Amino acid sequence: MGTRGFTYRTTLVGAAVAALLVGATSVGAQAGPSGAAPDSGATEARGASYWTPARRAAAQPRDLVVDQRGLGYLKQANGTLEPYGHSVAAAPISVRATAPAGSERPQARPPSDGGGSETMVTPIDPVDGDTIGVEHSFRATVTDDDGIKSVEFVLSNGAASQAYAANRVGTNLYGIEFSGFTGGDWSWTIVARDNSKRGGITTTSPTYNFWVDTGGTTPPTTEPPPTDPPTDPPAESCDNGTATVVNDPWTCDGAVQTAAGRIFFEMPANRRGNRWNGYVCSGTVVDDTTEGTSIILTAAHCVYDDVAKTFARNVLFIPNQAGTTGIGTDQDCTNDPLGCWRPTHGVVDVDWTTSRFPANIPYDYAYYVVPDESLSATAGTLRIDFEPGDRIGARTHALGYSYSDDPNFMYCAEGLATESSYGDYWLASCGLSGGSSGGPWIQPMDETTGSGSIISVNSWGYDGLPGMGGPLLTTTAKCVFGAAETLAPTEARGVVATCP
Repeated sequence: MGTRGFTYRTTLVGAAVAALLVGATSVGAQAGPSGAAPDSGATEARGASYWTPARRAAAQPRDLVVDQRGLGYLKQANGTLEPYGHSVAAAPISVRATAPAGSERPQARPPSDGGGSETMVTPIDPVDGDTIGVEHSFRATVTDDDGIKSVEFVLSNGAASQAYAANRVGTNLYGIEFSGFTGGDWSWTIVARDNSKRGGITTTSPTYNFWVDTGGTTPPTTEPPPTDPPTDPPAESCDNGTATVVNDPWTCDGAVQTAAGRIFFEMPANRRGNRWNGYVCSGTVVDDTTEGTSIILTAAHCVYDDVAKTFARNVLFIPNQAGTTGIGTDQDCTNDPLGCWRPTHGVVDVDWTTSRFPANIPYDYAYYVVPDESLSATAGTLRIDFEPGDRIGARTHALGYSYSDDPNFMYCAEGLATESSYGDYWLASCGLSGGSSGGPWIQPMDETTGSGSIISVNSWGYDGLPGMGGPLLTTTAKCVFGAAETLAPTEARGVVATCP
């Protein structure tokens, strides 16, 4: 077999385990609308029948996050953080009391022989005069040629103030997610310290006032309300135009609706691999050139456990699960419009396997291979765009099957940015929850047909903050895709591709 610019090694497992993933590719005679062949019925060829109600209920989102110290954690459905590849407990966001707003604070000084340059602070949300609800994501840009040591957001309700350590959530972008506001007048300031000599220079922004509307209060006003009606999105579009979408159900249907789906799988509960847990992720059937197979794009952390060093088992893909006639995820494939499908193996980049999250974030892409081209014909496919192009700033849609919104297909949308810590793409306001990992990022999205090219997948976020990172799908991702296209299905549960 030609290598087409890559080499690969297969990871073999015991025959009893490998047999779980071979045999009929679609699941059960109940696959119904997909027209798929019935299950072989062999006890070793477990598909939808394996995912009993108890196993489905126990499955957790495979949701990886990074805390403020740069450590990786597996975020459980209840919000608790399990150390991932280490034993350090998650750290809470630091909170401390501060002087009331308006008190004296050190101001920025001009550069001197001791170093130091001017720190620029700009509020992004809320700006002066805004109205917010009881929960809100605060954002500010902070820049300094010497680098930033720390940023704090100081909130005041007029009677008391408190300072909160902000996390960097993008290039020069800092943020915190706040909740539990009481109604009325509030204000905030941004306090930044740079990395110049002698402990750095502190800069304090002006005070920005905002109003908290809890539903029973109204902000004071000195001007009549605007008379111009709000601008509605174009009638032919089911999306809301250019506005930022944080986490809404996808109602545009189209190609992405059918090609994307939920993935069930198991990974080891410990490094020894003698216990396994169930997880859920998302994935998308993509264009390929190989006869007899279909390929699903997802995140590498939904295919290969980089701590236990092993591939997932008992994998099941349910395209367009939002179209189910059931009340949610269940064991019945007949109520899923496109049936259920069982991959034989996954394919990952060697650089995902030889390092550990979050160091391997740039390689968090992977593919599942289904040895049946009728999945592509049934669900349809989307194209992966492996050419980077000029994408930054353009409106981008990220979609996935969030665990907490079962069975809805959810999405976020906003201008594309970058995240400097790991070199990823970044959607700063995206609020997709766990389970959406591996879902597609589409740019541009044709909102009338629900189609477009995939440029990344849902990968990771910062603990306690909105925002989603996604890897760049460029030369190496294309090379790994070539391995998924050319490697014939075997009894191997996975393939590790080594690309130049």
